[in-house]
Amino acid sequence: MVTFPNPTVYEVADRADLGTVWEAARVAGVRPGTIRVWVSRGKIEPMPLDGGEPLFHLPTVARAAQVRPGRPRRAA
Repeated sequence: MVTFPNPTVYEVADRADLGTVWEAARVAGVRPGTIRVWVSRGKIEPMPLDGGEPLFHLPTVARAAQVRPGRPRRAA
């Protein structure tokens, strides 16, 4: 199961909300390789579109980028 699931194709109101791995990396403030790692680890997933380059829902990628890696600090 994906940590940050995409909306359905029918819920995407604007085509501008979809972008390539490079655009997703720019939105998240990371390198494209990091986006590929997030996909392989199940943090995000590309949109299920027919053929061509995989596209990512950019608002979902932005939400995923807000979560920082690492373990939470222990309460004092």
